Amino acid sequence: MNEENNIDLSQFVYMLNKRKYIIIAITLAAAVIAGIFSYFVASPVYQSKVTVIVGKKNDTGNSTVQYNDVMMYQNLTKTYASIATSKLVQGKAAEKLGNGITGDKLSGSITVTPETGTQILDIIAQGGTPKEALDRVTAVSEAFVENSPSVYNAGEVNIMDKGELPKVPVKPNKKLNIAIAFFLGLMISVGISFLLEYMDSTLKTSEDVKRYLDLPVLGTIPVHDDM
Repeated sequence: MNEENNIDLSQFVYMLNKRKYIIIAITLAAAVIAGIFSYFVASPVYQSKVTVIVGKKNDTGNSTVQYNDVMMYQNLTKTYASIATSKLVQGKAAEKLGNGITGDKLSGSITVTPETGTQILDIIAQGGTPKEALDRVTAVSEAFVENSPSVYNAGEVNIMDKGELPKVPVKPNKKLNIAIAFFLGLMISVGISFLLEYMDSTLKTSEDVKRYLDLPVLGTIPVHDDM
C-alpha cells in the first residue's frame, strides 16, 4: 500500500513539474487580471455612517430612566429601522440632496441596522465619492429625525454621532480580490494539467511501445501450429 502511495505521489509531482509553465502562466494571469480590474476598472465605493438613538421623551423634565423603558425602546429599534428606510424618509432625504436623485435610487445605497441589545441604529450610506457618501447619510439621518414623529410618536430619535468624510473606499478590496484570483488560478491550472495528462496518448515507456505494437511480452514463447 505504501509503495502504491509513493508511486501515485511521484506521478503527481511528475505531472506538476511537467506542466509547471502552464500552472505558473495561468495563476499569474488570473492574479494580474484581478489586479488590473481592482485598480483600474472597478469603481470605488465609499461609506459613511451615522448613529442615532431611540429613547423616551422627556416632556415632564423627569430624567429617571426605568429598566422597562429601556427594554421597550430596544424592541422598538426594528420598527424605527423600517421607518428610516421607508419611502417617506428616503423621499424627504432625496429632496434635501437636491441633485436629481430619487428616493428609490437613494434607498438602494442606504442600510439601517439596529445594534443588538441597544437603543442605537446605524445608518450607513454608500457613494461613488467620499462627499457623496457623507451627503447621503447626512440627508437620510436628518430626514429620519425630522419625520419619524409624524409616523410613529412612541419615542424620540436623536443623532449620536454624525457622519464623517471617508478616507478610503470599502470596495473593491484589492488585496482580497488578487488573493482569491491567485488561488482560483492555481486550482484551475492544476485541473487543466490533470486533464492534459489524462488526454495525452503519447508513448512514454517501453511497456507502452510493446502494447501499442502488440509485441509478445518478454519471457513468453510464441506457439506455432506447424508441428
